[in-house]
Amino acid sequence: MSFSASPRPPSGPRRRSLLASAAGAALLVGCSGGSESEERAAERSAGDAARARAGKDSEALAARYAAVMAAHPGLAERLRPLREDVVRHAAAFGAAAGRTASPEASSTAPDSASASASASARAAGPGDDSGGVPADEKGAVALLAGAERKLADRRAADLLEVPGELARLLASVAAAGAAHVYLLTEGDG
Repeated sequence: MSFSASPRPPSGPRRRSLLASAAGAALLVGCSGGSESEERAAERSAGDAARARAGKDSEALAARYAAVMAAHPGLAERLRPLREDVVRHAAAFGAAAGRTASPEASSTAPDSASASASASARAAGPGDDSGGVPADEKGAVALLAGAERKLADRRAADLLEVPGELARLLASVAAAGAAHVYLLTEGDG
């Protein structure tokens, strides 16, 4: 028994149209790949900027801790572990002082950034928001708590703007900052 060719054309797409469709799809994917890489580069750049800003913020906060500890040596034992955390945060963000100042070194002697912050803090008045340390210990601790709270809030807000791994790091450091606020305001002090 022989099979004869059917007089009607085969249903469905032909080989040529499938090949043309596949080539067109590959071309579209190739074109969108360029914009994806541009988006990734922009995301990476924004992430790098956010990481650098977070590192500088942690360095500034560590300097503020050092200034309070220099102005109020009686608070040093209580504040030293919190400052060490902040120095580690700066290092996690890749900040220069975080890489050079180990927590052990910061617990025994202030680094150069901290020393200059201490000098400027002593020169500034108690109401000065540029880093001045209040004359009373309670006010100095409140100053640190406010700085920690403001920074933790800003980092929590930045979470939506940065890529995954940096967002997780910011979330972790923001949570640590919130814990520091608790320890400074409600803690054993």
